[in-house]
Amino acid sequence: MTKVRMLNDPYRSKQLKTFVARLGLADDSRLKWALLDRALTHSTYSSERNYEQLEFVGDAVIRLVAGEFLFEHLPDASEGELSAVRSILVSDRILSMIAECYGLDRYLNMAPSAANDITGEETRRAAAFEALLAALYLSTHDFSLIRPWLDTHLQIHSDAIRNDPAHQNYKGALQGLTQEYYQQLPEYRTREIGQVHGDRERFASEVWLQEKCWGSGRGQSKKAAEQVAAQFAYQAFQAEISMSKPA
Repeated sequence: MTKVRMLNDPYRSKQLKTFVARLGLADDSRLKWALLDRALTHSTYSSERNYEQLEFVGDAVIRLVAGEFLFEHLPDASEGELSAVRSILVSDRILSMIAECYGLDRYLNMAPSAANDITGEETRRAAAFEALLAALYLSTHDFSLIRPWLDTHLQIHSDAIRNDPAHQNYKGALQGLTQEYYQQLPEYRTREIGQVHGDRERFASEVWLQEKCWGSGRGQSKKAAEQVAAQFAYQAFQAEISMSKPA
């Protein structure tokens, strides 16, 4: 088993300090570095001290932070809308996108086998991000190390979600349409078309229904490719439904 590098390792210490600086946290005096180190350690690197338990705490932290943010910024929204927006804000896709803004992967200790598993990249990045939030919260038991940098992302994504009729969940929205109008579920035909790690068009996906392809897309993962294909299919279905309605 690989031995975990502790904070007396100058390289790891410098690495973590660089990451904290990228978050914009000028005052790191209250930060518990051991927790941060653990939050950025995958189970393939250490079976004993990794982010899995912190991820459990972080799941609750991000839901509370997102809930508090939405309560403050959307005072006129209904409980149903707040719940719908929050469910997408705390999804693996959004959390992974935010984590990628800070280059979280390059600070994550993990075995080469995990680093090369691109199909699980989004889930892994989101899990580490939740663990990061847990480490920051447990350092102070408040959100003072989280909200100064996270609020901007929550604002951007919540605005995009509210302005999108599908709430950026095109697979779910498409499923609702096809069930309503065709009483069928769409079929996703997804295949790997590239072998290069990090290729943002490694997977290609098509959406089929009633022997017709309604949309296609490419992405870095199967999930991403299917989401793009679903977006085009959803828009095509919306257009057809609009044209079929009487003037």
